[in-house]
Amino acid sequence: MSAALLVRALRDPATVVGLDAAGWNSLIAMARAERLIGTLAFRLEGQAVPDAVRPILTDAKADAAREARQAIWEADRARAALAPIGLPVILLKGTAYAAAGLAARQGRFIGDLDILVPRDRIDAAADALIAAGWEWVKEDPYDDAYYRQWMHELPPMIHTERDRMIDVHHTVLPLTARQTPDAAAMMADAVLITDGLYMLCAEDRVCHAVAHLLADGDLQGGLRNLWDIHCLLADIDPQALEARAARHGILPHVRQAQRLAAAIYGAGARLTLWDRLVRARLLARNGWGQETRKALVFAFFVRSHWLRMPPLMLARHLFTKWRKGHRPQ
Repeated sequence: MSAALLVRALRDPATVVGLDAAGWNSLIAMARAERLIGTLAFRLEGQAVPDAVRPILTDAKADAAREARQAIWEADRARAALAPIGLPVILLKGTAYAAAGLAARQGRFIGDLDILVPRDRIDAAADALIAAGWEWVKEDPYDDAYYRQWMHELPPMIHTERDRMIDVHHTVLPLTARQTPDAAAMMADAVLITDGLYMLCAEDRVCHAVAHLLADGDLQGGLRNLWDIHCLLADIDPQALEARAARHGILPHVRQAQRLAAAIYGAGARLTLWDRLVRARLLARNGWGQETRKALVFAFFVRSHWLRMPPLMLARHLFTKWRKGHRPQ
């Protein structure tokens, strides 16, 4: 069994009809593991589900709604903190979808607050947030230096009272990554949501989601990210997206994401061999919600670091993390 059961239910909710108890257990376990249980709950509205399943789906929708409210409140608090220094808040990822009422918001769980600010204002932004009650999470000098020198964001911060984290980005991929999206253009073309809160334009929202999925990470939780992309693509001008992706240097990744989204959540697409490997990684989960294909998962973990930095830097970084006791999960 693989996460194909979950993606079938998201693509065509009617396929859940006839699932036995073991099938429902597997579907729910996979959805929880991929943080898609809230999305699944919305997709299954109107479907006949067992009595034992209904409260699970109801709770998932309530949890997602609560997280959306919390995320929007945190965005407003960040806006209040940064307004005195003249910095607008450009929201990224789930909080942007929730604040703007986009289709991708439905049932989506939201973790940290992600915002984008100009790199030359990054220290001023950090000072303003600290004054408003946030503090640094990372206490390790190596990790702190690593974030500041090589990453696309500051070390994570957490609010001392609300226990909510914020990631302050100055671009969308690490500075050592092979692709270098035009963060200045993203900020210049950001669109107003309301009251000092902005989000990336439609094409850049897709480009950012694609960069996060295919040009940076190890594909952990990738089914949720691909669902975001699937939803975001529904209202996009294909030609405008092609032009924007080319400007950001990620056109091959955007085209691959379009194929994968169509193959997994849409009407189908012809996949390359590399696409099939990515799909296999995305679907590597069993009926208990546990990751399978450990060798493939580890290969994508190594690839994620390979994408982020040159070989010698990668070797030094991995050795340092290994000495500190870090092991891939």
